[in-house]
Order: sequence, then C-alpha cells, then structure tokens
Amino acid sequence: MRDQILVTGGTGKTGRYVAQHLAARGIAARVASRTPQGADQIRFDWNDASTFDAALEGTTAIYMVAPSDTLEILEGMRPFMERAVAVGVGPLVLLSATSTPPGGPMMGAAHQWLIDHAPNWTALRPTWFMQNFLEYPHSASIEEEGKIYSATGRGRVGFIDAEDIARVAVEALTGTALKNRDVILTGPEAIDYHEVARLIAQASGRPVEYHELSVDALADRFEAAGMPAEYAQGLAAVDGEIANGSEEQVTDEVGAITGQPARSFADFAAANRAAWEKSR
Repeated sequence: MRDQILVTGGTGKTGRYVAQHLAARGIAARVASRTPQGADQIRFDWNDASTFDAALEGTTAIYMVAPSDTLEILEGMRPFMERAVAVGVGPLVLLSATSTPPGGPMMGAAHQWLIDHAPNWTALRPTWFMQNFLEYPHSASIEEEGKIYSATGRGRVGFIDAEDIARVAVEALTGTALKNRDVILTGPEAIDYHEVARLIAQASGRPVEYHELSVDALADRFEAAGMPAEYAQGLAAVDGEIANGSEEQVTDEVGAITGQPARSFADFAAANRAAWEKSR
C-alpha cells in the first residue's frame, strides 16, 4: 500500500513543513484541520470522535500535534490514539517538548501512553521554536513596540528552526531508525533572549530589545491575548524554569538524523530579515 501520512496541526508551525517535506519525497500528506481548505486537507478535531475514522482511512503513519486549549493533553488525545493503535496505524510521531519528559505534565502524559500502549512510536522533544519570533507570541510586540517579552531572565535556550524539526519528523514517519525513541532536538547553540533581540536587530536594522516580565505578569499577558487561564499559567511557569537553566542543553540530533546540521539563530535571522524590516 502506498504511504499516506496524516499530519495533524498540518497548517501550524511544524506541520506545514512536515507536509512540504513529505510531498518533496512523493509521499501523500493528508493535512488535518478543524477547518479544512483544499483537496489535500481533511477535517479532524481531537474533541470530535466523528472525525476519527475518515482521518484514519488509508493512513499508514501520523504526525501528532497536541490540542492547544488544555493542559490535560492525554485526556484530549487518548481516544484518537486508542483508535489509531486499534486499527494498526504506525508509527505515531508525537510533537512533545524538552520541558515535558515521559510521564510529566502536558505532552509528557501522552508520551508515556505511547510507551505503554503503542507498538511503534517516536516522541520528538524540541526546545523553543525560532518561528516564535516571526509569528505568535512575539511577532506583534516586535512589530508594534520593538520589544520581546518573556520571563526567562538570562536563561539560555537552544532555539530550533521548525523546519529542522520537520525534517526529523519525516525520518521518523518514513523509516525505522527512530522507532520507540525519545529524541531531544535543539539548535546548535544556547542563547538568551537578550542575544535573540540583538540578532534580530542586527539582521533587520531596527531597534529590538528584550523586556523581562515576572512569571505572573507573563501569564496575565497570555490571558489578555485570549489564552485560557490555566494554560497561560502553565506556559508562563516554563519561562520561569528557563530562567533557572532548564533549557541550556544542546544536542546534535538534527545533524545525526538528517545529515544536515541544525540552523543557527543568526542564519535564521538573516534569512528572515525582510519580515522584521516590513514592520519598521
């Protein structure tokens, strides 16, 4: 049977690149969305079991991006994952995060479920995305104020290009080398938000600075943007952990798995300077 891979979150930061890279290999990518547009997209909603069977029909592997409206990730994902395992779909490739080990909160619970129940799975655990500075949550404040807000202090992060995550995801979806593996993904260096602001300013030619918030103030900012209160508090708390050094690790998994080194933030900023120049 010809490979047909379901890409949940298929229009999002990583999913769109996963679909593009699969297509470049001649593999059919079914882009899953709650509001599908186009022949290559299919309606899928984690909270609507009536969408499951159509999404799984003919599917040989799944890229899974968790629902973003709850901290109870396993509760939201388990019904569909149970159905996928029952009909023999695999590998199931979960987009998790460095901050959520198996058995931990949020995606960590779904990761542990895969370990316990799925015969063929991979958990990708990237650090924070470089694309966050081109899109939500930082693009608006850069455009409108020339500022980046977070509660990370001088904590460093090995920021990763979402396209590098996608290249690893495609290897997990189409091969066996990453079967039943937990893969930590980072960029080539760990830098703090002050350095991020400097690199964006250098690339774009406009002033950009980092503005530090408390964890509570950051949570308030997320809520004001429409994020559910519990989710906002949980996400802001992760920034507090970064301030204490939780994200300073760097790995070479991207290069080892794909044969192409991970992109640096300086290269990313230079390549995307036009996006920030437009907002001057």
